[in-house]
Amino acid sequence: MLYIASDHRGFALKKHLVKYIEAELKQPIEDLGAKKLDPADDAPDFAIALSKKIAVGKNNLGILICWTGHAMGITANKIPGTRAITGYSTEGAEMGRLHNDANIICLASKYLSPDHAEAIVKKFLETKFDGDERLVRRNAKIAELDKK
Repeated sequence: MLYIASDHRGFALKKHLVKYIEAELKQPIEDLGAKKLDPADDAPDFAIALSKKIAVGKNNLGILICWTGHAMGITANKIPGTRAITGYSTEGAEMGRLHNDANIICLASKYLSPDHAEAIVKKFLETKFDGDERLVRRNAKIAELDKK
């Protein structure tokens, strides 16, 4: 399943991306909030909710959006089983999936146009983990930290 969430700073871009993903990519997506524009909301609340959904499903992917992408990414990576990356480029999104098997991409509404965000999300969703032995070994070392 694909999930998306944002705080108030990512709200407009999230609404745009939900329409794009459903209409252009023809992929179902579940919006976990914010459901309304509330300047008092906090990014970690949405990152936690989405990350918990990602952590329980092997094939789940997520998109988090805030002003810089940083608060969402820092929070998401505190939940065992999540591998969140910040997506500032299509190349970075591709490498995050290809090499690190990232399952969450965090977007910065401050720096990304809607078109650029669409391209990043598309690349993130269409790229699969490489599965090479060296990458599996490296990712296992990272996953081991979740157990400590």
